Amino acid sequence: MPYDLKNKLVIGVASSALFDLTASDKVFKTKGEEAYRKYQRRNQDKILDKGVAFQFIKGLLSLNKVTESDPLVEVILLSRNDPDTGFRVFRSIAHYDLPITRAVFLQGRSAFNYIPAFNISLFLSGNEGDVRDAIAQGHPAGLVVKSDTDYGSLSDEAEIRVAFDFDGVLASDEAEKEYAAGGLASFRSHEKANAEKALAPGLLKSLLEGLARIQSVEMDRAKVDASYEPRLRISIVTARDAPAHERVVVTMREWGVMINDAFFLGGIDKGVVMDVLKPHIFFDDQLSHLASTSKFTPSVHVPFGVRNEEDI
Repeated sequence: MPYDLKNKLVIGVASSALFDLTASDKVFKTKGEEAYRKYQRRNQDKILDKGVAFQFIKGLLSLNKVTESDPLVEVILLSRNDPDTGFRVFRSIAHYDLPITRAVFLQGRSAFNYIPAFNISLFLSGNEGDVRDAIAQGHPAGLVVKSDTDYGSLSDEAEIRVAFDFDGVLASDEAEKEYAAGGLASFRSHEKANAEKALAPGLLKSLLEGLARIQSVEMDRAKVDASYEPRLRISIVTARDAPAHERVVVTMREWGVMINDAFFLGGIDKGVVMDVLKPHIFFDDQLSHLASTSKFTPSVHVPFGVRNEEDI
């Protein structure tokens, strides 16, 4: 019987998001594919350092222990390598005991076309072109942001914290278009008039819903096992403030999703929140915000909507 991905949270991750490929990428860009192939073969037993998405991926996979039967999370490696040059990546996966067994190797080509085939709710990569191409096709994707963050270690019992910006990430960029066209006053007027109307879904709504399903499984386990502490925690960190916060709450209610934490900052630097919250990953559509947050936590750019049109 085929392995069914339909009811799982499926993440597609490129090796450039999972590991630090700075050295090997430099070889490829400066010396070409054949030199890169030889370099990877020489270093196939040299374990790659952790990358921006490593702890997020490790944390999600550890949640498979919540149930004793069908796994809740599936992570698929989507690689521009061929199986030969990707050999080192799987050696590194094994070294870190990551339960990733499925992979797609497409020599020199992006795997974003396979996102719907594998029911993927998030594609993470360090290749900006691949991420933008995926988003242009309407697929959920994010570009890991380089930072000096210490990715450290994460035990299988630790809390897993995932944080999102709201507009242009979880929800559509409708409100951001209003702000871009008419400024803050226009935005506030628009949001007040539509306070009771849920926003349309953004690219990462399916990821949020998948995380929410896992939280429901955790709560069910806690009801029958008093010793179990739910580990997954979801936060929204947005530049919205009152009264524009109401539309966030209304949208979450209509989607049937309960958020653990919400920060309505009204322009306060998001980095000061990340320094305390310390999520294992944070998603935002604005690079100006990520320049600050990436100093404190692994951060991902979602280059979608009006905030990114000038960059395309």
